[in-house]
Amino acid sequence: MLATFDPAPSALSLLLRSRELSFLMEAHDALSARIAEEAGFKGLWASGLSIASTLGFRDSNEASWTQVVEAVGRIADVTSIPILVDGDTGFGNFNNARIVARKLVQAGAAGVCLEDKVFPKMNSFVGDRHPLADIQEYCGRLKAVKDTCGHDLVVVARLESFIGGHGLEDALERAHSYARAGADAILVHSRKSDPSEILSFCGQWDNSRPIIIVPTKYSTTPTDVFRKANISTVIWANHNMRAAVSAMKSVCNRIIQEQSVAGIEEEIASVGEIFELLDYQELDSAEQKYLPA
Repeated sequence: MLATFDPAPSALSLLLRSRELSFLMEAHDALSARIAEEAGFKGLWASGLSIASTLGFRDSNEASWTQVVEAVGRIADVTSIPILVDGDTGFGNFNNARIVARKLVQAGAAGVCLEDKVFPKMNSFVGDRHPLADIQEYCGRLKAVKDTCGHDLVVVARLESFIGGHGLEDALERAHSYARAGADAILVHSRKSDPSEILSFCGQWDNSRPIIIVPTKYSTTPTDVFRKANISTVIWANHNMRAAVSAMKSVCNRIIQEQSVAGIEEEIASVGEIFELLDYQELDSAEQKYLPA
């Protein structure tokens, strides 16, 4: 039985199908998720790379699915916007995928993205070993998740044809197969420094499903290019984690060199900002209400 918790999948569906270009911001823990929601993002991307990195693991299925689900649960606990989870390959075959999907619904996720690689996967930007799954086997994963979770979970099929070097024809064949298997949206991935592969796909796509992209490598492309290509959603896939790494390295290096924190106090968040972000005022008010004088 699925939990009765309502993850508001309709909110994610509406976001993906909106006439306006939508943006999902990466979150890897409760704090980064809270910051993204406060900034005004309408949806979150629970990044596999970022969650693994915070655990000290590489993005090659070194983090277990239970650790990913746990991280998603913490994000859901402190936010009210829909969460699309990077589910890698589903952590195995159809059975693993449907178990993970069911647990993600219980944790509060609104959607899961499954990539069409074999398990264990490697991050798409590392090396050239990116074997793709058999189309029918992967479609079985999608169907198993849809049959298990129904409308409680948006299912995004992540297309890795360009990453694997298989070209546009393979990408289109796979995308049409995934749509027929029940995918609610298609994520097309590329590691080129320009959006040419993405735009070539969009030019041939029948728009039967919304298209999602992750422009990490072609980050300088103006977003108007994506609008004109009828792309539904852009995922900023790892920028909170990368920003945190950069800031922490800078602070640690300065403190060890200067043997003082005096020089960096004005450049980092105040303790008061942390209290405000995590709503310490509510706790203070609750103490006045519930604790005896």
